[in-house]
Amino acid sequence: MADELKPELIEATRVGGMHEVRQRPERALLIGVEMGQPVWSMADSLAELAQLADTAGVEVVGEVTQKLDAPNPATLVGKGKLEEIRKLQDTVPYDLLVFDEELTPRQQRNIEEALNIKTLDRTALILDIFARHARTREGRLQVELALLEYRLPRLTRLWTHLSRQTGGGGSVGLRGPGETQLEVDRRQARERINHLKDELKLVHQQRELYRQKRRRAGVPVVALVGYTNAGKSTLLNALSHAGVLAANVLFATLDPTTRAVSLPDGREILLTDTVGFIQRLPTMLVAAFRATLEEIAEADLLIHVLDITHPNAAEQAHTVEEVLKELGLSDKPRIVALNKIDRLIGQEKPPTADAPEDGLPLPAPDPDMAARLVAEMDIPADHVPVSAQAGIGLDRLLARIEEELNRNLLTVTVCIPYSQGDMVAEFHRQGTVLSETYNDRGTVITGRLPRRLGSDFAAYMQ
Repeated sequence: MADELKPELIEATRVGGMHEVRQRPERALLIGVEMGQPVWSMADSLAELAQLADTAGVEVVGEVTQKLDAPNPATLVGKGKLEEIRKLQDTVPYDLLVFDEELTPRQQRNIEEALNIKTLDRTALILDIFARHARTREGRLQVELALLEYRLPRLTRLWTHLSRQTGGGGSVGLRGPGETQLEVDRRQARERINHLKDELKLVHQQRELYRQKRRRAGVPVVALVGYTNAGKSTLLNALSHAGVLAANVLFATLDPTTRAVSLPDGREILLTDTVGFIQRLPTMLVAAFRATLEEIAEADLLIHVLDITHPNAAEQAHTVEEVLKELGLSDKPRIVALNKIDRLIGQEKPPTADAPEDGLPLPAPDPDMAARLVAEMDIPADHVPVSAQAGIGLDRLLARIEEELNRNLLTVTVCIPYSQGDMVAEFHRQGTVLSETYNDRGTVITGRLPRRLGSDFAAYMQ
């Protein structure tokens, strides 16, 4: 988290007869505030915040909680709680406060001034993780834009050189106070934000050209969505052998990855892995990642990957549905993949893919046991239990994808005149040809077409 080696954060260790100097992790005290009737309990939300902190390389040393009817506009928590946090410094030394709620710029400044300690909120922590994991140029542009928009209103009083002026001087027409350094910093930040938005417009245009080409090809697009660390990348790898990074950390995937996957009937689809959701996803991230989230909007079908073994599976599912609603995608067709089913039958794999920690061989997946377990579960028709890691239920998931995509297809027989060869080519590109014959009037095709193309071929239908 820190950019410089601060003396109080340096550790010296002796390795092989030599001293090694390294920066120790910042120690954080987590602050939780409960207001109203939240979907997530305070304990569960703080547990997730601790996981975010760990992903950001921060060591959690304790937590403080408070229930409030309404937030304190000045410091979020009350004065008494602020004093309790200050006194904890004597018994539980910490370098950093991390609030589970988003702080206003005013609240953050007041807390830092009152306690003389660096203060972050959940949003800042998520942005830090995004900055660490962004790999592509597009991802870095999106993260930088979100960071700047978050930091811009927080520049006030963070500088020691506010009285330094630029401009002025003795030139005619330029006398006067000029700009303070803070004003210069703000202006430069705004200029950079505008530049990044222009760059991302180009990214949007390039993606739109790619999507138009994809639409002309007529290949269905299926997007994997879900809570962060639900197993989306592992599922993409299992279905397509994509080799995408699949790590047991939050937000391992930021940049969308698309791979071709074959369905049981031989038809090919494009399967896209997308950035994971999280409760209280920062609004500036949703805006900055517009180009990425458009991949979800353009998909013909969504696969909601849900970690069925997570203690907060219900809350995570609710969060995903709320984010999809915010994006205007509530009506998008979807299938829920209940992932990590192998853990329910005692076949959880260790952190490493090679061997378990005790060195014993991995137990082979038992499809019969999985089938019995699935049969006993009262699962809705649009839910498919799978294990992306153990390879359980993948054939059933592909069959459900095929079935759902076929719902949006019309089974038709058309006779296209020989003079309209381009329409024959269009049928091949956009539909599925079951049979093709020829008569004295033209090419007779029986097959399936997307419903949106029904009017284009209405004149040729038999």
